[in-house]
Amino acid sequence: MNRNLGSDITYEVVRSHRRTADIVIERDGRILVRAPKEIPTEQLEDIVESKRYWIYRNLAEWRDLNATRVLREYRNGEGFLYLGRSYRLLLVAEQDEPLLLKGGRFCLRRDIVDRGEIPAAKAAFRDYYSANGMKRINDRIEYFAPKVGVVPRHVDVRDLGHRWAACSAKGKLAFHWKCMMAPATIIDYIIVHELCHFHHLDHTEAFWNEVDKVIPQYRERKEWLRKNGASMDV
Repeated sequence: MNRNLGSDITYEVVRSHRRTADIVIERDGRILVRAPKEIPTEQLEDIVESKRYWIYRNLAEWRDLNATRVLREYRNGEGFLYLGRSYRLLLVAEQDEPLLLKGGRFCLRRDIVDRGEIPAAKAAFRDYYSANGMKRINDRIEYFAPKVGVVPRHVDVRDLGHRWAACSAKGKLAFHWKCMMAPATIIDYIIVHELCHFHHLDHTEAFWNEVDKVIPQYRERKEWLRKNGASMDV
């Protein structure tokens, strides 16, 4: 449900089984109000109004961060991120797979680009990150889940739009394939963040205390993701 605060702020309300309401600026600039199912609409409006200047400030910061978004081109020498490191692109004439990482370069089949199929080139990167992300993320979940004290029922790596990851009340986890562009420490933070949602579905102090038990440096990693997330794209 979309609502307006005055004439200048439009926000979306998402209700769920949670105890408190919070406001977040999504990676696409949308204002999302996550709220308990039973909270009155009038009370939500008061909460948003009380955070008006916080919203202004964070929207301005979002615009500044996204002004530096990297637009990559599919040509020799262009850099593409993987596990926090930039690898140069090499267009190759013959290769069984559309995309491989070998010899310190991302090797992309030239015929894909020559035909002008940019969506196919993007899909090659998406599929590569998804396939490699599934193994890495599963391995790290096996490491961190016992530390958090939870047992996920299902894990998936796919396109999540403007979310890095998601946790369902049924114990299912999903991670955006773009996570694989981040350094390993940031991926670990995203994983632990979602695992801790098994204990707390909201972002209360109790939730962050759970994250802190496993990753005491979570504030620095959270800030890194906020500042650098816009550059993690193909």
